[in-house]
Amino acid sequence: MEIPTLQLHDGNRIPLLAFGTGTAWYKEEGDTDFNNDLVQLTKTAIQKGYIHLDCSEMYGTEEEIGIAIKEAGIPREKLFITNKVAQGIDDIDAAVTQSLKKLQTDYFDLYLIHVPFFAESPTDLQNAWKAMEALKAAGKAKSIGVSNYLRHELEATLQTAIDPPVINQIEYHPYLQRANGYVPWMHENNIQVGSFKGLTPAFRVPDGPLKGPLGRIADAHQTTENVVLLAWLIQSDIVAVTTTQKVDRLDEYKEVLDVKLTEEEMKEISEVGATFHFRNAWGEQFADDDRS
Repeated sequence: MEIPTLQLHDGNRIPLLAFGTGTAWYKEEGDTDFNNDLVQLTKTAIQKGYIHLDCSEMYGTEEEIGIAIKEAGIPREKLFITNKVAQGIDDIDAAVTQSLKKLQTDYFDLYLIHVPFFAESPTDLQNAWKAMEALKAAGKAKSIGVSNYLRHELEATLQTAIDPPVINQIEYHPYLQRANGYVPWMHENNIQVGSFKGLTPAFRVPDGPLKGPLGRIADAHQTTENVVLLAWLIQSDIVAVTTTQKVDRLDEYKEVLDVKLTEEEMKEISEVGATFHFRNAWGEQFADDDRS
């Protein structure tokens, strides 16, 4: 399948649909059991055309993904591998070196700081970004970015950045479209947006206010609500990172490449979604009514 790509400000391009290797397979801290099911599913995903793999040291699955990449038989240059640093934030160079070894690759197409919660001051964010710029200069990543950053954290980073973040991967879906024009602000500053938990209205809040509209729009396009949500993201120039443990879901999700929502459908999903608020990730960091 031919996945559309999005231009990054450094000249590289990122596929707009990614197979996430963490959410459904996240290992608890201390869990060292090898997951062959993940190897087989990831290998299948690659062979089905999911060339963008979204990974992280936090997931504890880098070794399995590395084996899947090797066994899939797809040339490395045809893949787009995103990885993220969290536990290794105090020594980013050592962390990326270890991750490259586990994933059996010489470089990442995109490397992200996974969360900003390590920072006690703007200086901490700025120092971490300097380390990211250094690893890019060393050829360990083609592009660099962040994840889960709020506007004030991006603004602090941009104050001293020589090579600014190309993307911010955040929880983003119709029930969390982010307040105060955050996404338009990022786009205005040449920072693209990636989404995780994008299928939340269908999986986590199936009886929410979008139940009727999503069902009707899905029927109109002879597809599923999940595909409609992915289309809403991709047509908004948002990188859609999704995951599953089921092969048939991989076949379902790639239907998005054949779906084109109308302007009216896009607007309805946005407007109805904005009437409701639901956050999945990092809830301990936010008040219940915080939409930032």
